[in-house]
Amino acid sequence: MSELSDGVAVLADVPRGRRAATVFVFFTVLLDIVALGVIIPVFPNLLKSFLEGDVGRATETYGVFMTIWAVMQFVFAPVLGALSDRFGRRPVILLSNFGLGLDYVLMALAPTLTWLFVGRVISGITAASFTTAGAYIADVTAPEKRAQAFGMLGAAFGVGFVLGPAMGGVLGGVDPRLPFWVAAGLSLANACYGLFVLPESLPVNLRSPFTWAKANPVASLSLLRRSKRLTSLAVVNFVASLAHVVLPAVFVLYAGFRYGWGEREVGLTLAGVGVFAMIVQAGLVQPIVTRVGERGAMMIGLVCGALGFLIYGLAPTGLWFLLGIPMMSIWGVAGPAAQGLMTREVGSDEQGRLQGASSSLMGLAELFGPAIFTFTFASWMTTLPGAPFILAAALLLLAAFLASFVTREHS
Repeated sequence: MSELSDGVAVLADVPRGRRAATVFVFFTVLLDIVALGVIIPVFPNLLKSFLEGDVGRATETYGVFMTIWAVMQFVFAPVLGALSDRFGRRPVILLSNFGLGLDYVLMALAPTLTWLFVGRVISGITAASFTTAGAYIADVTAPEKRAQAFGMLGAAFGVGFVLGPAMGGVLGGVDPRLPFWVAAGLSLANACYGLFVLPESLPVNLRSPFTWAKANPVASLSLLRRSKRLTSLAVVNFVASLAHVVLPAVFVLYAGFRYGWGEREVGLTLAGVGVFAMIVQAGLVQPIVTRVGERGAMMIGLVCGALGFLIYGLAPTGLWFLLGIPMMSIWGVAGPAAQGLMTREVGSDEQGRLQGASSSLMGLAELFGPAIFTFTFASWMTTLPGAPFILAAALLLLAAFLASFVTREHS
């Protein structure tokens, strides 16, 4: 708990008038992840109810829904980032929160599968506010403190990843649509709270004009070509994001096939992953960055992530798999360190655009990753079932190799 308190103190290490606002951004991300996580346990079953219990069709439909959500993230993350550079962070964050809350209401009431699909589309658009939250943190945090600040946002993901699915499982047992109502309430309450405590972080004189060239998800990536260092760091993030997709893509199938785990074991394992991620992101990012610098922290995180994936892929028993979680969690220091380095490469008027472009890269990883890892698992499951995790480990080692060269002159 003291580590988490220290992390919150660093987030609050900004001008006094913005302390409540900075904490609000942290809880915005936390509540958004909780709201997203709440529906995870019940969404597939809700789809089955629309498809007369057909598991095959429900699985295919769920894949389509996941893909469309990733597409909306890819398309609209740079749009919201560019809008926040033009009109400020506050209106974009608040409108996204209100939109997400109303969207959950729509999905709770959805009478048909088509309405549920529309709700998923809107959810992908409004959830892209994560990019603006990152830009807000870059605005109000000194460059040398940004790695830990981004680490705290990562901790919010970890906490939300623990609380959300657990709440959804309990609430879904009462009514499959109840988690959607709870998610709506969380999002709308957070938006209302933000109306009172969230000031604008981007001064008018530092804003940049909105153009569709900046908002175009493909053209927005041109910002990442600003310098060789920025481009390489973006590639590192993309490869790491691609490796991360292995967990949602095959973990449940892998754990069931190799270890005979059911929903209970899977749920508890995911909760454990979230707890360790929270500890690392909230309490270890800044000490590691202080000791070895952002470059060193990024390298340590990527290598530890690769070792963690190797343990996952080679673990002969479920216990050995669980022993890999602490090692894997140290990967959590790499992302904040890389983000801190990237924010130094652009000006204050382009932080939103940078976050949007980075989120678009993550969206691309989420589009292509599932097919890569599920195909690998299907092809090797009888001879080397851990092949997807070994592939993910290789990707992280590739990312570490590239990162070591591009940041060498800054060591």
